[in-house]
Amino acid sequence: MRIENTFGIDARCRELITYDSEQTLREALTRIRNQYPGLPVLHIGCGSNLLFLGDYPGIVLKSEIKGIAIKHETADEILVEVGAGEICDDFIAQAIRRGWYGMENLSLIPGQIGAAAVQNIGAYGVEACDVIEEVKGISLTDSTEHSWKCADCKYGYRQSIFKEELWGKYAITRVTFHLSKHFVPKLQYGGLIKTVEQTGLTENSLTAMQLRQIIIDIRRAKLPDPAVQGNAGSFFKNPIVSQQNVEQLLSEHPTMPNFPTEEKGKVKLAAGWLIEQAGWKGKSLGPAAVHDRQALVIVNKGGATGKDIQRLCEAIRSDVADKFGIELEPEVNFI
Repeated sequence: MRIENTFGIDARCRELITYDSEQTLREALTRIRNQYPGLPVLHIGCGSNLLFLGDYPGIVLKSEIKGIAIKHETADEILVEVGAGEICDDFIAQAIRRGWYGMENLSLIPGQIGAAAVQNIGAYGVEACDVIEEVKGISLTDSTEHSWKCADCKYGYRQSIFKEELWGKYAITRVTFHLSKHFVPKLQYGGLIKTVEQTGLTENSLTAMQLRQIIIDIRRAKLPDPAVQGNAGSFFKNPIVSQQNVEQLLSEHPTMPNFPTEEKGKVKLAAGWLIEQAGWKGKSLGPAAVHDRQALVIVNKGGATGKDIQRLCEAIRSDVADKFGIELEPEVNFI
């Protein structure tokens, strides 16, 4: 059975099982334990952040749990529980239409709601953890249900407990978001204020739907559509280094972009800039290539295997380390 993934890699598994409720997931897990004892189990969403290095030797689970339910509501805010199988961007659009705000900057990031909670997706100064209240999941081992408040999820930059000690141990089933009924645009990152002004709008006149469309337009202009050219969006994390390291690098590369972080003494660098300066923007290694408009993205030019893309990844990491002394960390999960 072929495994869906946005890289367009031809990877297959023993069996692909979709489920649309907690009960059908438990039934599937019971059948797996009885029918396939000892086989590994992998849970995926839309395959938007996975790189398959070959066929998967076990069972793949995919959530189709839908539904949007209001858990609590006041005049100013709302708690809304969303099924893990909902498409994240579809929910953001619906939230804006219903007057629920806080996720506009995450527009057009591919993937399901459950994956957003696992990956702690982020863009333009907003991360999923900024609006997550609670995450629910079911153990792939014994089918028990567990819930985690946001503080329990150990969220960090593209990081969570589900990518570390709980990796591969739970299927996320539902995510509760804490959203505002008052739209306050977040425009401090990525030149958004300038872009808004170029459209003839101001921070005070901007609506949430207008901000969403601006972000969609920016992403479409510089990022390839996975339906047209296989990719997983940003392949590498932006490295976070010490202030001392940044000062040394700036003495040699004065135009190097750098951004403050919430962690004292730490600065975030632009991985795309580092890759471009290392000479990889628009370059290919076999059927895998660095995108010609955004060096942070690796694309499948056609027929690439996971190992082709892995080889390009390692070549990029090596050259960036040689030039800047910085180790790039992939954002994509290698399977």
